[in-house]
Amino acid sequence: MLNNDVLRSIRYMLDLSEPQLAKIIQLGGMQITAPQLAALLKKEEEDGFIPCDDELMAHALDGLVFFRRGKDDSRPAQPIELPVTNNMVLKKLRAAFELKEDDMHAIMNSVDCPVSKPEMSALFRKSGHRNYRPCGDQFLRNFLKGLTLRLRG
Repeated sequence: MLNNDVLRSIRYMLDLSEPQLAKIIQLGGMQITAPQLAALLKKEEEDGFIPCDDELMAHALDGLVFFRRGKDDSRPAQPIELPVTNNMVLKKLRAAFELKEDDMHAIMNSVDCPVSKPEMSALFRKSGHRNYRPCGDQFLRNFLKGLTLRLRG
């Protein structure tokens, strides 16, 4: 899934203005200008579209966790994880919104996409683990849609 789509989804989900989204990215440790952010939020077919790279997405996801849960200044900052995969986006969203396993299942059921417990836990394993399963674009889209329904009603 395109990082730009994830950014747009997060912005819509939390009903954020562009300056608020820029502050979240800054919380994650990266500066972004208003014109850059506007270009990132455009759709692929629009003029001026700029693809969102993994580094910016990683900072945005970290910033989202800090925005939702607070930042612990007593601990050193964790290095960003690259490349950004759908599994990593899912993990960061789970952390940011403090979702438990039951919450994750409820979110997926709300968009008529039920997932078994083993399938769900496989998405959160390390990539080298024998039960690891890559998160598909459609799964992440459905999860973002369900999370949006949960937060916006």
